[in-house]
Amino acid sequence: MTIDLSGRVAIVTGAGGGLGRAHALLLARRGAKLVVNDLGSAPNGSGGSPATAQRVVAEIEAMGGEAIENCASVSDYSAVEQMVAEAKGRWGRVDILVNNAGILRDKTFAKMDLADFQAVIDVHLMGAVHCSKAVWNLMREQNYGRIVMTTSSSGLYGNFGQSNYGAAKLALVGFMQTLALEGARNNIRVNCLAPTAATRMMEGLLPQAMLDLLTPESVSPAMLALVADEAPTRTILCAGAGAVEQAHVTLTRGIHAGTGNDAPEQILARLGEIGDRSGEIVPGSGDEQGKIELAKAGYASAEMEEA
Repeated sequence: MTIDLSGRVAIVTGAGGGLGRAHALLLARRGAKLVVNDLGSAPNGSGGSPATAQRVVAEIEAMGGEAIENCASVSDYSAVEQMVAEAKGRWGRVDILVNNAGILRDKTFAKMDLADFQAVIDVHLMGAVHCSKAVWNLMREQNYGRIVMTTSSSGLYGNFGQSNYGAAKLALVGFMQTLALEGARNNIRVNCLAPTAATRMMEGLLPQAMLDLLTPESVSPAMLALVADEAPTRTILCAGAGAVEQAHVTLTRGIHAGTGNDAPEQILARLGEIGDRSGEIVPGSGDEQGKIELAKAGYASAEMEEA
């Protein structure tokens, strides 16, 4: 099976360099028409220039592909709407959205200004919300759509000095979970990609020998798998240096502690049992998790009646 995106139209945000550029070039090589979105800003979000997006468009055109540049800030919903309208006006549809744009404002929480927390939320989380909202009804009308959220190990597992970034990145997982459920009836598949790549954001954080392995191009194949016709949905892929893993938000079997006065003490005393991962599951939805807990309560009541 070869992933062929001929006739597909893709928007990649933050596509002027690093991961976004690698994503855009791979999509173009597989036949997609591209909107190369990039504000052209520094890693902290300051400044801006159309030159970064224009360079990637030129690369795509040099390989025989078709692309247009766009310099909208993903934090500006009206500008995002215009970007989607331009893509639809030119090519008639939008099939793929890769929410990749991001900034860093790293500091420990004690030293972080709330403005720096808000700025990261605005770009990573609200930027993905804006872009997804702008394409959502179009994808529903087409009965086809593929959306990738760029999450991070900082959100999934935490990272010192990145409370703002981690909060935004894990929020994207929750956003993905619900959009995947709501989009299923219209063949809209929504997934998350957690990349490990040596981009401008990672300079100085790792030894050069490790950075040399973590090329953006080693991550993009996982992105391509998540936007293919045969793509999964509600999947979190982690990728770096050519390695690919899948992350899950799981639920242990747990216990029924009841609602008596000693319930808090029971929970504390039995944390090892509650956290035992043998037999853990991935609930199909939040509603399903609630039913599991009600079933435990019902089972506990039945046991008491039998006793």
